[in-house]
Amino acid sequence: MYDLKNLKDVDPGRYEVDAEPHEYVETLGRLDSEDAERFINVGVDTNEKDRTGTFLQKDKSIVHCRSAQEGIEVSSISDAIKKDGHVKSYLWKSISPETDKFTQSAEKTPHEGYYIRAHPGVKSSKPVQSCLYMAKNGFSQNVHNLVIAEENSELHVITGCTSAKHVVSGLHIGVSEFYVKKGARLTFTMIHDWGEEIFVRPRSMVRVEEGGVFISNFICMKPVGSLQMFPTVILAGKDSVARSNSIMVAGHTSELDVGSRIVLEAPGARAEIISRGITYGGTIVARGDLVGKTAGIKAHLECKGLILNKGLMKAVPELSGYEPGVEMSHEAAVGKIDQREIEYLMSRGLDEEEAVSTIVRGFLNVDIEGLPPGLQEKLDSVVTETRKDMM
Repeated sequence: MYDLKNLKDVDPGRYEVDAEPHEYVETLGRLDSEDAERFINVGVDTNEKDRTGTFLQKDKSIVHCRSAQEGIEVSSISDAIKKDGHVKSYLWKSISPETDKFTQSAEKTPHEGYYIRAHPGVKSSKPVQSCLYMAKNGFSQNVHNLVIAEENSELHVITGCTSAKHVVSGLHIGVSEFYVKKGARLTFTMIHDWGEEIFVRPRSMVRVEEGGVFISNFICMKPVGSLQMFPTVILAGKDSVARSNSIMVAGHTSELDVGSRIVLEAPGARAEIISRGITYGGTIVARGDLVGKTAGIKAHLECKGLILNKGLMKAVPELSGYEPGVEMSHEAAVGKIDQREIEYLMSRGLDEEEAVSTIVRGFLNVDIEGLPPGLQEKLDSVVTETRKDMM
């Protein structure tokens, strides 16, 4: 399932699995200023006024956890199991610990992770935010996350994954299982901001029941050693929907192998995968896989990449249909900025650098469904900063 042959080999055994405990803070105003800055960069609202709940983990310690709305549970995995033993029945239900060496490490040496659940019929008024933060150099952070949107509920989770400025190397393994029950809606937005020698291996599975909606937004525009992820969504219920949006930028040392698989198993299921990638010296392998198992489904895949400097931009779109009544399509494009676009903008008064910058900004500014206005503004500023790095 996970093809790592194009990436630097990573041995989980070379990283430390223990870390000193970190102090719990009752309010985010008491966070260390450097930590707070890193949290803000990945979408954490340190005022918490625009959030329904917060979960912050530093290395293997929970440093802040709270829910601000009745019917929305936010806790660590271990606390959730202590409170309700039924929680344990969800863990490793959709992902096998034997999937690869990374899932094996996460099972053997677990370091908490978040548990977020919307009760039946409860609609979160604002997003729940979480951050998985690495502060110890040479550490392997092995987390297991569980998100459940019960029947007819609505839940939006914003997760930031990042490391402290002083962290030179490390490994982050994130096993995540999502369950979207009948008529529920779950939006999951993930923002990565790692260091140049951090290796990241998320492993995710999603199951969507009848009439459920799952929207995934993934953003990685800062340097990372290598990132490999291929989340799978199972549309198991009639009229279920999944949308996956990815924005990726690879600098000179970055290697990104990122994709999504959506399996449409029930009549009326709908799916869309949209990917945007820019390389200015790094490697991006953008994968998309749509699998139509029954008649009456519709799905579309769109993958576009820009090469601004020497590097690799590889699009791997796949469609698999098993019945005559499936409707699936894809489009993929890889290339450079059209010189005619640059010349047009220059004729309107921009110099060449400004013209290229404007085109890049427009390419990266994908309309991501479900983002709150504050986070959209933050992402716009990140696009501006990233654009300067590329130029």
